[in-house]
Amino acid sequence: MKSVNLKDMERIDQLFSTDVKIIQNKDVFSYSIDSVLLARFPKFPSRGLIVDLCSGNGAVGLFASTKTRAKIVEIELQERLAEMAQRSILLNGLEKQVTMINDDLKNLLNYVSRSQVDLILCNPPYFKATNTSKKNLSEHYLLARHEITTNLTEICEVSRHALKSNGRLALVHRPDRFLEILETLKAHNLAPKRVQFVHPKAGKEANMLLIEAIKDGSIEGLKILPPLIVHEDNGDYTKEIFEIYYGQ
Repeated sequence: MKSVNLKDMERIDQLFSTDVKIIQNKDVFSYSIDSVLLARFPKFPSRGLIVDLCSGNGAVGLFASTKTRAKIVEIELQERLAEMAQRSILLNGLEKQVTMINDDLKNLLNYVSRSQVDLILCNPPYFKATNTSKKNLSEHYLLARHEITTNLTEICEVSRHALKSNGRLALVHRPDRFLEILETLKAHNLAPKRVQFVHPKAGKEANMLLIEAIKDGSIEGLKILPPLIVHEDNGDYTKEIFEIYYGQ
């Protein structure tokens, strides 16, 4: 663990189940539960190459580093977020495993070889960019949440070219776009294999979904996993979520 300089309004948060520390700034970008859940959802290769698209302040890739010895490449368009992520990499002493690239994800193949990636992780913008998009968000949050600089189709296109045959793409997204996600994955030769819906409380509608697809896989064999419930009725984390955050 190394010391790093924090900028104005920044803080260091820790995911206690992994000891990973992340530099955050609520006015610029802070990870939330979707990043935490994505980082524990897929089946991780023990070695090889993992790419984290739309990496923001690097949380997903840094959390994933505790589950594998694979090299991890994070790519983030926004310079401010990429710079925060780079300092978090240094803070955790992960320079030999994790690399941050400040560039558009469509340029991924300038940094990794075609058809050589074992796993792609992506916490993408959830909302289509429309005239009614919330313009009161900061520029950083606006680009992170709305499909202004990238979209689902582009993410699947880049993943199709970067992944090995039988390599996997894992996404966290919104349930109201589930059918579109399935169609877009299949259109790019990415076969959906595992889906898990995330519910804020038991009896409430799902507000997130996790999905894993395999390049060149059969369209048969999709598994719908048991639902993941985040909160008990009293607002406490459920046992499963508590263990994800704090360990057993």
